[in-house]
Amino acid sequence: MARTVGVEEELLLVDARSGEPQALSSAVLALAERRTGKDSVFEPELHHQQLEFATEPRADMTELAEEILRWRAEAAASAADFGASVAALATSPLPVKPVIGEGERYSWLARRFGLTAREQLTCGCHVHVSVASDEEGVAVLDRIRPWLPVLLALTSNSPYWQGQDTSYSSYRSRVWSRWPSAGPVEVFGSAESYHRQADALIDTGVLRDKGMIYFDARLSYCYPTVEIRVADVCLDPADTVLLATLVRGLVETAARSWRAGEPPDALPVSLLRMAAWQAGRSGLEGSLLHPLTMKPAPAEDVLNVLLAHVRGALEDSGDLASAESALRAVTSRGPGARVQRRLLAETGSLRTTVAECVARSRG
Repeated sequence: MARTVGVEEELLLVDARSGEPQALSSAVLALAERRTGKDSVFEPELHHQQLEFATEPRADMTELAEEILRWRAEAAASAADFGASVAALATSPLPVKPVIGEGERYSWLARRFGLTAREQLTCGCHVHVSVASDEEGVAVLDRIRPWLPVLLALTSNSPYWQGQDTSYSSYRSRVWSRWPSAGPVEVFGSAESYHRQADALIDTGVLRDKGMIYFDARLSYCYPTVEIRVADVCLDPADTVLLATLVRGLVETAARSWRAGEPPDALPVSLLRMAAWQAGRSGLEGSLLHPLTMKPAPAEDVLNVLLAHVRGALEDSGDLASAESALRAVTSRGPGARVQRRLLAETGSLRTTVAECVARSRG
């Protein structure tokens, strides 16, 4: 039986006319809850200019795709009542003054981390994949480390920051890396070792709780899943489904390797940081660090290596053909960063670029 997959997407609330981010999450969330019922899938995020939704765990990728489209549409409909729209953009292309949300947790983050928290208006996509145990989950985390930068490049969707081209494809990843617990991690070797390190991080007093273990991939602290957190939110919802498909393939491939007694690659964190930086810088526009050699290689070659790595798992889940097709599509048109830059080159306007991205966010 295929592992279940759940997706969390963070979306930007923008003015329907100007494209400027709007601090409307409380009102939009209240309306969305009335529209969808008390068990609403929408939640607040750190800033009032964004909101998040989470899908149900799904074994079928077609059902996952339908649910992502449904909740993006519902978010847009709720925002429209307040003259706003939702954009699946990982950073705002237009200048913005982020507004921290209410509540003790967010107030604590603002006090503790200052400008890092205040500037952290970024939207990511988190993918949860079911695992049988923490032991299997940590074995997976140990074995997927070299592949996570490839997922970042594939989903890169944040070239602009405060009205400027950053020269990065995923500037969100650079902003996110300011958190003290963010980024790649070493091989843990066991669930006991993982939990011991997580506890040690909390015991420093720097972090508030386990929810602030911001590793690129971690054990979920509330679900029986591994949670891959490295991706930008995807402009095109089809890319979110591709991401989820590839992540499930990586998890299954890693679990099989563990069961076969194959050790993880003991790449140092320093090299993984280089790979993540390169992925955030170039996206799919240039070279990436090859996951098996950590040497520069064309991005398309690296994507083919990733597909080959998970091919067996995708064949068994029935996802290979759809993944190949989706990968060809994103390679051809590019992820969100390439689309945003092309739109700006064509229109000369960041406002028009945002407006077009609002439309594309609906799928």
